[in-house]
Amino acid sequence: MLYWFLKWIALGPVLRLIFRPQASGVDNVPDEGPAILASNHLSYADWLFMPLTLSRRVTFVAKAEYFTTPGVKGWFQKKFFSGAGQVPIDRGGASAAEGALKSAKGILAKGELFGIYPEGTRSHDGKLYRGKTGVARLALETGAPVIPVAVVGTDVVAPPGKKFGSFTRPIVRFGKPLDFSRYEGMENDRYILRSITDEIMYEVMRLSDQEYVDVYAGVAKDLSKKSDDEAKRAERAEREAAAEDKKAS
Repeated sequence: MLYWFLKWIALGPVLRLIFRPQASGVDNVPDEGPAILASNHLSYADWLFMPLTLSRRVTFVAKAEYFTTPGVKGWFQKKFFSGAGQVPIDRGGASAAEGALKSAKGILAKGELFGIYPEGTRSHDGKLYRGKTGVARLALETGAPVIPVAVVGTDVVAPPGKKFGSFTRPIVRFGKPLDFSRYEGMENDRYILRSITDEIMYEVMRLSDQEYVDVYAGVAKDLSKKSDDEAKRAERAEREAAAEDKKAS
């Protein structure tokens, strides 16, 4: 009930009025039945704008900590995230990835829409990175179609590392459903999982017009941070050397 209140009465109308998000390909999302919405991930605002363009509920998985923080703040946080269409990762599995998969399968088993970001984390530079194969495993184990999604402009509204950016009209593009039933029973074949994931990411790339990088986003982010740190150290060393030269002269 809180989900629909936020979407149609409280938060949704405000976002529509201010940002006027645009959508295309909405007809590619089925009116009923399970489907996996596999999207690029540019900003924390993605999970607000993408569901806003659909009449159906879209559910994502989120860190369990969002639902278990104690105190008044934790209570409000839990209510907001659950009301905004997020469910905690089921920690019954051996890892967070297994827990996310278990939670997702439960959502799809109820005939609902499940949203997932195959990159696993937000892009730090606007490029599209290699997808993780959990989305492929989920598609094969549930038989649900995968709908590629591109969200454009949210990194302007809410850039990485910032709560707010500048104004733009976010665009959400839904691609045609992808059916992987031809691979039924092959969910343990890592080559098949990689092939399916790459096919999904190719469609996301076509919809988003992003530059694709065949590296995991987390790895690229770490390398970028390391490079930035090295550049800062080099710059500091140059300043110190210049200061020493000035003293010597």
